[in-house]
Amino acid sequence: MELDDHYKRNLRDLRISVTDRCNFRCRYCMPEEIFNKDYPFLSREHLLSVDEISRIARIFARLGVEKIRLTGGEPLLRKELPEIIRRMTEISGIKDIALTTNGSLLARHAESLAEAGLMRVAVSLDALDDETFMKMNGGKSRVQPVLEGIEAAAAAGLLVKVNMVVQKGMNEHALLPMVEYFRDKGHILRMIEFMDVGNTNGWDWKHVVSKQELLERISAKFPLEPKAPNYTGEVASRFQFKDGKGEIGIISSVSDAFCSTCTRGRLSAEGTFYTCLFASEGHDLRPLLRSEASDEELEEHLISIWTGRHDRYSLDRGKGKDDRGKKVEMSHIGG
Repeated sequence: MELDDHYKRNLRDLRISVTDRCNFRCRYCMPEEIFNKDYPFLSREHLLSVDEISRIARIFARLGVEKIRLTGGEPLLRKELPEIIRRMTEISGIKDIALTTNGSLLARHAESLAEAGLMRVAVSLDALDDETFMKMNGGKSRVQPVLEGIEAAAAAGLLVKVNMVVQKGMNEHALLPMVEYFRDKGHILRMIEFMDVGNTNGWDWKHVVSKQELLERISAKFPLEPKAPNYTGEVASRFQFKDGKGEIGIISSVSDAFCSTCTRGRLSAEGTFYTCLFASEGHDLRPLLRSEASDEELEEHLISIWTGRHDRYSLDRGKGKDDRGKKVEMSHIGG
């Protein structure tokens, strides 16, 4: 089935959060003064079970979803993660299974995740020097464990990309060292503009390093040229080095929004479906999942949600048309 929303955007990608907990406290996502020991994280019984995740993913696949990305919080904190991945491989129509992680626990799990059927991994890393990186992640990890996780994932046969949130006044100086290091390693580095996701990260336009600024800074040392997208709806704009030594990506949901081609839905760890990363509210699927509702009833409910979708927050924000106020936190539904 091909399912279109109000703006004729297909449902093709599903991001499933398997936990709202994380072992990092990144300033742009989970600042520690908010997400501390008193923060009400989800209890075990409120998380979707492996069976529930598998069931809802199977229904989404019938509606056209082909790609599943497992997220968090930090998904490697969920002990059933390999089993969840294995279940995803059994779903007809799913062509791609990916994971987003901070990488600090990846070295010890990469092989088992690959054996379970994981295909790709995106590792978050915001600098190569410990001082900057620990300033970004709340002092929770040095760089080396993440680099070891990246190499372990590559050795296990996973396709690895590295995500760097670039924040003015925080880690701009780390940009070129990151580009040089990962182009030499052969991994694609993707720079992400500091986004106004959630309500706790202190977002301000003045802290955004725009796509154009990133391109200018990188091109001054490593000349770039545009590269065609791999598929319609790809979130990163691709650029290849003119010397032929790999490529980079830039995710620019602030300065150059890509809402018009967005094919992604997001399922939170407790079963709420969000049709936009910047949503102010979602659709709670857990009552249906934990009732006597049939798969057909769940499917009809999801169809009604997606066909009624008209989200394009980043485009509207850029035109001064949309101010949603309170928004769901990124740590709750993944990036």
